[in-house]
Amino acid sequence: MSKSAPGPTPGFLVWRLANKWRVAVDRAVAPLGLTHAQYSLVASLYGMQRAGERPSQRRLADHTGLEALYVSKLARTLESAGLIERTRDPRDPRAVQLSLTEQGRTVTRQAVVVVQELLQQLLEPLGGLDAPRTRAFTDELMILLDAPLAPSAPTDEHIEGTTP
Repeated sequence: MSKSAPGPTPGFLVWRLANKWRVAVDRAVAPLGLTHAQYSLVASLYGMQRAGERPSQRRLADHTGLEALYVSKLARTLESAGLIERTRDPRDPRAVQLSLTEQGRTVTRQAVVVVQELLQQLLEPLGGLDAPRTRAFTDELMILLDAPLAPSAPTDEHIEGTTP
């Protein structure tokens, strides 16, 4: 059991910040017909396409950190909305490649501007998007995101108030 001072844990604060960001992005991109998860998918796809890549759903799932099944569901919804195209990969018939339609590129460019403005607002307390504190914060987040997590089963030590 930890002997640290009472107060919010880093995990709780990360969770709160993630929820604050998700809600803010959901509200900001809703007028464009997108959710935060859909925005994450189309914005990532937009960046990959600009770099000359035509990613598979699996590649996009790995890039965004979303589950492959969820990316597939989002892709079908975005395809129905006319924002992306899903095609079979000629090299691997099991894989589905994704690309933005012209309408998808237009909506995504608009959404990126909206979310960049929101990000600037969120990061203002650290000095803004290009501030040294923001760069340091981003570096720390990358360290945490890059650290592998080994799956662990709960032990009796970690479970308080339970009986065997």
